[in-house]
Amino acid sequence: MKKNQKTFNLEDFLATVNGGRTIATYAKDAVVFSQGDRCNGVFYIRSGECKISVISERGKEGVVALHEKGDFFGEGCLTGQPLRLATATARSDLEVMKFDIATMHRVLREQPTFSELFMSHLLARTARVEADLVDQLFNSSEKRLARLLLLMANFGKEGKPEPVIAKISQETLAEMIGTTRSRVSSFMNKFRKLGFIDYNGDLKVHSSLLNVVLHDALERRRQPEDA
Repeated sequence: MKKNQKTFNLEDFLATVNGGRTIATYAKDAVVFSQGDRCNGVFYIRSGECKISVISERGKEGVVALHEKGDFFGEGCLTGQPLRLATATARSDLEVMKFDIATMHRVLREQPTFSELFMSHLLARTARVEADLVDQLFNSSEKRLARLLLLMANFGKEGKPEPVIAKISQETLAEMIGTTRSRVSSFMNKFRKLGFIDYNGDLKVHSSLLNVVLHDALERRRQPEDA
């Protein structure tokens, strides 16, 4: 199966799926679907980026995920979810391929290589959500920001020791880690002064930012011993 996955071109495969497939483009800030809309398909990003956000009854928005080229989103419909639980908005010019529910079920049933890849995607997404929850419950906002920047920069990915992140607002970062924009600004300035990031238009993340995460973890380990 690993050999098949190496030769399996996901983009080419999805482009040949018969029936139940549409392609759409969205300008930056356009809404792909809104919270409360009917759940009627799964999306695959061919180019661009989008964010997934939820809005509380009081109108407060929280960003729960960012997606880029090669990501699927909106897969909740496959579990019988009737309505969208969040809003998907383009963060740049966005091109997506949408598959209706019946088509996705058919392809997952008939194409085992794709099914395995899609399952890996879902498991990775679940693991990320669990890690985010632990991060939100137990870590400081400074560490949450450092971890988020490292994740967004694909830290550890081969060939990218000092990744560059596409422009993202401090408001969005604040919404994702559950703090205020002023605190994010303070942390970003601190990271820049310490040489962990370069922030001049584009954001360049250095691997040394990992020190923030590791230091926080060591401090938590020492606390029970010092108590």
